Amino acid sequence: MHVSALSLTDFRSWAALEITLDRGPTALVGANGQGKTNIVEAIGYLATLGSHRVATDGPLVRADSARAVVRAKVERGGRQTLVELEVNPGAANRARINRSPVPRAREVLGLLRTVLFAPEDLALVRGDPSERRRFLDDLLVSRAPRFAGVRSDYERVLKQRNALLKTAFLAKRSGGGDMRTLDVWDAHLAQAGSALLAARLDLVDALRPLVAASYADVSDGQGKTGLAYKCSLGEALPETQDREVLAAALLAELARMRPQEVERGVSLVGPHRDDLVLSLADLPVKGYASHGESWSVVLALRLASYELLRSDGSAQDGEPVLILDDVFAELDVGRRARLAELVSSAEQVLVTAAVADDVPEALLGGRYDVHAGAVTRVR
Repeated sequence: MHVSALSLTDFRSWAALEITLDRGPTALVGANGQGKTNIVEAIGYLATLGSHRVATDGPLVRADSARAVVRAKVERGGRQTLVELEVNPGAANRARINRSPVPRAREVLGLLRTVLFAPEDLALVRGDPSERRRFLDDLLVSRAPRFAGVRSDYERVLKQRNALLKTAFLAKRSGGGDMRTLDVWDAHLAQAGSALLAARLDLVDALRPLVAASYADVSDGQGKTGLAYKCSLGEALPETQDREVLAAALLAELARMRPQEVERGVSLVGPHRDDLVLSLADLPVKGYASHGESWSVVLALRLASYELLRSDGSAQDGEPVLILDDVFAELDVGRRARLAELVSSAEQVLVTAAVADDVPEALLGGRYDVHAGAVTRVR
């Protein structure tokens, strides 16, 4: 799988952009603020319907423009697919596949798969649990696009249940209130949550050996990583990943925690309270790992994601596109060389850098200079 052509209209700093891309490594080189990251951000957005830099769509649209359009030709198994997204802040985004409109934007998920590594990824080890939950859920959707619906269903149920909890305490004070509606939403939360929880548990099991192997590669064999899923069920988490068993456990814990939830007006049980615990030499990465070790763990997570998606994909799908956004400036010489060696043979690698000297020779490949609103092919 690779992107052979990209077109942008009013996306970030680009009023208009047309660029062709080759298989193998391609480097986009330009000073900060020239728009090179905006190019790879657009490709990542087309694959995931989300940005690695911002949480909302508003900043993706160029100033004084009402919408943005991202269009790409994706080559998969010898076939070409034209994928288009119209980004409409404050309204539903629109999508087309081979110029035909589709009912929902998320219909494009799976047509292009990417693994993107950027400086913002350091939040995976230093940030809040929400960063690590997003990492897991985004990877779930990349593996199986139907999980976009599962995640959306859970978020909708959670929002409704939290709204009920906020009124439950006042209702109790004024005469007890009717808790039967909350009982119904408990059941919905348990069902939707069990689907998401089972998928995350399976994903962590699949990632664990791949992260360990990737960390050994990027750190030259120094240190051993660990991954553990920390669940809001605590010791009540069943050993099985059976959805019905997990739903029953969630429902029981919701009943046990209801008094505390009513007092606080928020749901305290469910996948939205969980975390992915990363360890190095049996110590938590957060708070204990050095800067270099933290980067190595993040690299290992992304490389493991790439290996997992590559092993999942059919011969028709091919490998995911690997994007390294301004990564090499953050790495020492040893880690640069090891990373380049690990990824140089990928079907398509897109690299951004402020200066060409930051990019290992093996990844310079087809090089473009990005400057003053123009992209110029150098080699």
